Amino acid sequence: MPASVSGDAEESTSCGHSEENHIADFHQLKPALDRLYREFDRSGRVSDPIEKVRPFTNPADAEIVAFCAAGLAFGRVASIMASIDALLHVMGPSPSQFVRTFEPERDGVGLEPLGHRWTRGRDLVALVWILRQMLETAGSLEQFFLDGDTPDCPDIGPGLDRFCERARQLDVTRVYGHQGGPAGAHGFFARPSAGSACKRLNLFLRWMVRRDSIDLGVWTRVSSSRLIIPLDVHVIRVGRCLRLTTYKTAGWRMAADITASLRKMDPDDPVRYDFALCHVGMLNLCGFNQPAGDAQCPLKGACRPRTRTRPAFLPPSAPR
Repeated sequence: MPASVSGDAEESTSCGHSEENHIADFHQLKPALDRLYREFDRSGRVSDPIEKVRPFTNPADAEIVAFCAAGLAFGRVASIMASIDALLHVMGPSPSQFVRTFEPERDGVGLEPLGHRWTRGRDLVALVWILRQMLETAGSLEQFFLDGDTPDCPDIGPGLDRFCERARQLDVTRVYGHQGGPAGAHGFFARPSAGSACKRLNLFLRWMVRRDSIDLGVWTRVSSSRLIIPLDVHVIRVGRCLRLTTYKTAGWRMAADITASLRKMDPDDPVRYDFALCHVGMLNLCGFNQPAGDAQCPLKGACRPRTRTRPAFLPPSAPR
């Protein structure tokens, strides 16, 4: 998966957001997106971190592996896959059991040598320690999320914010010590209220909540209608080409805005299009800001690419 992006420092996560439709031709775009979804809706079409989660059929294992895999989903795909494999090797055949019995001093030794870009081995130790405390508190990651969620809110923004805030409050002094600075593991729990697009968390939620040949549908008590699209540079580029947003700065508001546009086409499952939109960008099929325009784009005719001879600005790679 591509690197994540961050946005403005202060953005609202209150229930309800603007659902102004920016799409030029809704009736033309929906059939094109549905066709694209069907084309990509099959396992193995492209390399993706979710392939590392699929072998774990026990829901308790699947949600742990999915959270860790999504948390490492930034940078080059090959590097992501290698980092996930290294972590799973340490966790063993039952990652949930590894987490439930994890002791930082005893079991952190296997994680300390690992790392992924700016994520250190010690941050992975702290992450697993946080996950253990979440399981002890609620029994599962799903229940920990539900305990702070507001089901009647139209999207998961406020619930996700409380999920991350409560996770950040869990004790990590056994890993970092009392004199340490901000806990690096808190990067796995970015907050919408801080302006973050929360790409990796929204990716995790998509995997857990939706069910099709791509997503796993392990969680059963969160509605797919409330999901927010995992915003990355590819979704931004294709989203702008399709006029799904008017926002210029990447962040929670842009993610919610793109989702609101997609919700016009599928109110019950707006992020069903995410996998396809992201991989159109990853496969360099989108013509946005490319000299050739949309000549190779599978959405040709439904989009309005802006062509130019030099690359457009894209947000810097940073954790969300």
